[in-house]
Amino acid sequence: MLGSGRPRPSFLNDELWLKAVPSSLATRASALETGINPFWAPLAMVVTQDFALRGFFRERIVLGRHHLPMQGPVLLAPTHRARWDALMLPMAAGRRVTGRDCRFMVTRTEMAGLQGWFLQRLGCFAVDQDKPSLTTLRFALDLLANDQQLVVFPEGRINRDDEPIVVEQGLVRLAQLALRQGVQVPVVPVGLAYNPNRPAPFSQAAICFEEVLKISGRGKEETEHFNQLLVKGMKAAEQAARMAVGRPMECL
Repeated sequence: MLGSGRPRPSFLNDELWLKAVPSSLATRASALETGINPFWAPLAMVVTQDFALRGFFRERIVLGRHHLPMQGPVLLAPTHRARWDALMLPMAAGRRVTGRDCRFMVTRTEMAGLQGWFLQRLGCFAVDQDKPSLTTLRFALDLLANDQQLVVFPEGRINRDDEPIVVEQGLVRLAQLALRQGVQVPVVPVGLAYNPNRPAPFSQAAICFEEVLKISGRGKEETEHFNQLLVKGMKAAEQAARMAVGRPMECL
């Protein structure tokens, strides 16, 4: 989610940056005005999973669920094909399945207006893709250090047109920063697919989880290698999801 091709924030090169903000998860959640609301979160789960998804899609397929870690920190790295993705992920990997919520790192535009008000109370939090704040990044790291499940869309935007998958640098940087804190974070490539491509009432939806990836270093070569593996995993997951809804890719 942190932009690729943009200047990397200088604090990411500073070994001391991790100490720049108080380490309390609750304090940072308050500063970002985010958190799992005990009223809205259960209600939203019922509304979205039992009514919205079931009422809109005639079939919702989940593949590769055995690849989901059931404990410890995890980064979910999904393809981004529709706004429905944000509902499909909690259905397939959320509280009813893993016993924990999906904490989404989203763009500021997605946190605007009524949608943003609702998302904040479901534990989503915004990141400025051009200038990610210390508080936001430390909050993401604290979530991982507290064995939470964090969702980051590596493409950074919705891609509906079968364009090649291009990942931004935010996810790998986050995993590297967590590793520097002694937290090894499994990264799960995820693919989502719909038939038709733009979801319509009574259409099909599928989500597929691929094998876990783990980052082992910080250098440029390691970063590039990890991103290549991530793209490969996301492609494989999306191909499986698309085949499940009868809309396979012409080529990988």
